[in-house]
Amino acid sequence: MPVLVMKFGGTSVANLDRIRRAAKRVGVEVAKGYDVIVIVSAMSGKTNELVGWVGETSPMYDAREYDAVVSSGENVTAGLMALTLQEMDVPARSWQGWQVPLKTNSAHSQARIEEIPTDNIMAKFGEGMKVAVVAGFQGVSPEGRITTLGRGGSDTTAVAFAAAFDAERCDIYTDVDGVYTTDPRVCAKARKLDKIAFEEMLELASLGAKVLQTRSVELAMRYNVKLRVLSSFEEQSDTAGTLVCAEEDIMESNVVNGIAFSRDEAKMTLVTIVDKPGVAASIFGPLSEAGVNVDMIIQNVSEEGVTDMTFSCPVDQVKRAEKALFDAKSSGMIEFDELAVDTECCKVSAVGIGMRSQSGVAAKMFKTLSDEGINIKVIATSEIKISVIVDRKYLELAVQALHDAFGLENAA
Repeated sequence: MPVLVMKFGGTSVANLDRIRRAAKRVGVEVAKGYDVIVIVSAMSGKTNELVGWVGETSPMYDAREYDAVVSSGENVTAGLMALTLQEMDVPARSWQGWQVPLKTNSAHSQARIEEIPTDNIMAKFGEGMKVAVVAGFQGVSPEGRITTLGRGGSDTTAVAFAAAFDAERCDIYTDVDGVYTTDPRVCAKARKLDKIAFEEMLELASLGAKVLQTRSVELAMRYNVKLRVLSSFEEQSDTAGTLVCAEEDIMESNVVNGIAFSRDEAKMTLVTIVDKPGVAASIFGPLSEAGVNVDMIIQNVSEEGVTDMTFSCPVDQVKRAEKALFDAKSSGMIEFDELAVDTECCKVSAVGIGMRSQSGVAAKMFKTLSDEGINIKVIATSEIKISVIVDRKYLELAVQALHDAFGLENAA
C-alpha cells in the first residue's frame, strides 16, 4: 500500500476531543487505501510545563534526563491517538522513538537524525496494522539514551519518516490553513498560497514565519518530500492547504511570494575598528562561541586604517554579544572605540523565486519604503530574498506597504 505521513501539532491534539477529530482525519486516509504513519506532538502547552519542571528541579540539569522528561509529552499523545483509532476499529499501535528506532547522534536536546530503519514498522504493516502512531521530537542515541530534536522537532520527524518510507506526501496539520503571503494578523490582505517552492518556504521559515520549522523544510528540499500544510479545524478537500514542493512543480511563480518579518531585532555597530587581515574573524569568532545568531553584516569602507562593522542579531542575545565583544577587546583580540546598540529594530523581507529572472525588485522595495517615510538601516540580499532592518515602530506599515506594492493580495 502507498504510505502517507500525517503530523499533528500541539494545538491539533490539545485535548481528547481534538485527538478524536484528528483520528477521524486519519481514518479517512486509511479508507482511501493508505498505510498511514501519524507523527504527534505533545498536547499544547505540555512541553513548556515539562521544561519548567526540569528547571525547577535542577537548574544545572543533566541533558540526558532533560530529554527523558520532555519527550514524555509525545508518548502520552501517541498512546491516546492509538487508543482512539482502535476504538474506531482502525488497526493502530503507538511507537516511541527507540522502538522504531529513530537513530540520532548524542547531542541531547538538539539531536540530529542519522537513520530511520523501516523494517519494524513495515513488518507490522504487513501483518495488518494500518496506522503507526509515532511520538515526534524524539529518538535514541548510540548509547541507547532518549534524545530530543529541539523545539519544533516533530515537523522534522514527520519529514524524515516521509523520506525514509518514500511516502506519497507528508501532511502537516496545524492551527492555520496554509502558508500565507504574510501574517494575516499584521496585514488583512494576506492570501493563502496554493503552492510554494521549498527555497521560498525555507527563507520564510528562517526569516520569522512560524508555519514550519526550518530544519524540516531543509530536509524536505534535500529528499524532495512534498509537504502539505493544512488546518486541523476546517473541512478538507484534495486541494486544501498549501503544497510545499520543488520549483519545477510550480507552473508559474510570482516575482515575490511572501513578506516575512522578525519583530525583535537589534543593530550593533563596532565603531573605529583597526582594519587588518583577520579582523572579521576576531569579531565573529567570539560571537559564534557565545551562541549569538548573527544575521546581516555590513563593513564600511576603510579610511586611514580604521572601519566600522555593523551586524544584526535577536534582541534577547544583545547582552551575550556585548559580553563576548568586550571580553575580546580586553584580551587584545580586537580594538574598537565604541559599541553602538539599537534594540528598537525589526527585520522585513521580501521572498520569491521569481527574483532570479526579474530585475527591479530591490528598487521597488526601497522606493515603497521611502514613499512611506521609512528609513532603511541595513540591507541584505540573496538570490531570492531582500531583507532590510528598519525601526520597529514601522513594522506593520512596512509589511502592509510592501504587500500592496508587490500585488500579493492577488496571490494564489
